[in-house]
Amino acid sequence: MVVSSTVPHLLRATRGEALERPPVWMMRQAGRYMKAYRQLREKYPSFRQRSEIPEVAIEISLQPWKAFQPDGVIMFSDIVTPLPGLGIEMDIAEGKGPVITSPIRTQAQVDQLYPLEPEESLPFIKTILQTLRQEVGDKSTVLGFVGAPWTLAAYSIEGKGSKTYSTIKSMAFSEPSMLHQFLGKIADSIATYICYQIDCGAQVVQMFDSWAGQLSPQDYETFALPYQQRVFKKVKETHPDTPLILLVTGSGGLLEKMAKSGADIITVDWSVDMADARRRLGANLGVQGNLDPGVLYGSKEFIRDRIIDTVRKAGKQGHILNLGHGVLPDTPEENVAYFFETAKSLSGVH
Repeated sequence: MVVSSTVPHLLRATRGEALERPPVWMMRQAGRYMKAYRQLREKYPSFRQRSEIPEVAIEISLQPWKAFQPDGVIMFSDIVTPLPGLGIEMDIAEGKGPVITSPIRTQAQVDQLYPLEPEESLPFIKTILQTLRQEVGDKSTVLGFVGAPWTLAAYSIEGKGSKTYSTIKSMAFSEPSMLHQFLGKIADSIATYICYQIDCGAQVVQMFDSWAGQLSPQDYETFALPYQQRVFKKVKETHPDTPLILLVTGSGGLLEKMAKSGADIITVDWSVDMADARRRLGANLGVQGNLDPGVLYGSKEFIRDRIIDTVRKAGKQGHILNLGHGVLPDTPEENVAYFFETAKSLSGVH
C-alpha cells in the first residue's frame, strides 16, 4: 500500500493501514479539565454561547489541539444542538445538561416537527468546521459528531437527563407507533446533519447513542438499531468514503448488534476487554477506545501500562486509541498531557 504523508494519521487508521502506533484523541477533549477552558467559561457562562458563537467554539476546540497535538480535533458542540432546528426548543443548564422546554409527549407535537435545514438553523457549524480544517491542515483529522435518534428522542421526551428513562419507555411500550414516527423524523434530520458536517469539513463523524445501553437487547433491536442503520445508510448513499463511528454507553452486551449498524468503527467502553471486543466484532470493523477514564487518576507508570495493554490487544490495524467515554472534569491536566505523550511515543508495541 502506498502511504501518503499528507493523509492524517487517524484517517490512515480508518482505512485499515497497518501503523506503528494508533492515532489518539479523547472524548470530551475540550472542556472542564483544562484551565484555559475554565477561564473562557467565566467570560461566556452559557454553554450555548460557547458552542454557537463560532470564534468561541473554534477557540475551545483548538485548546487541546494546541496543548497536546492529538490526532483528532473534535468540534466543540452538543448532541442536542440541532433540536431547535426540528422545532424542539432546548437550553443547556450548566452542570445539569440539556433541558427541553416542552417535552414531546403527544402525537400533535410529533406531527408539528419539521425537517432539519442546517444552513438556516445551524449556520455557525460551517464556520466552525471550515476554520478547524484550515487551522489543523493535514496534521490532524477534524471530527464532527451527532446524537443518535434514540438518545435524542429520550432527551426530547424525558425533558432532561434521566436515571430511569420511564417516560420514553412508557411511550415505547404503550404507544410504540408514535415513538417510531418520532424516531424516523429524528433519524432523517440527523442524516442530513451528518452530511452537512461532512460538506463543511468534518473528515470523520461520531454518533453518540449515549442512552441506548439502557435498553434490553430486544428493545435495542426495535428502537435503537434500526434508526442507527437508517442514519448511516442515508449518509453512505451520498458520502460513502467518510468514516462513521458509533458509541453506545454501557455497550458490553450489545457489541454484536452494534456491528450491524452500518458504522465503520465501534467505540468500545472499558467494561469489555479490548481483545474480546476484537473477537466479537470481527476483522472488518475498526475499534476505538477503550481506557477507563479513571485510569488518568493513576500514576504515570500505571497510565503507560494500561495504554500499552490496550494497544497490544487492539492490534496494528483499525484501532483509534481513546478513552471508553469522556475525560472526567477533575482529571489532572498533566496526566492528560502524559496520556498523549505516551500514546504518540509508542512504536512497535503491538
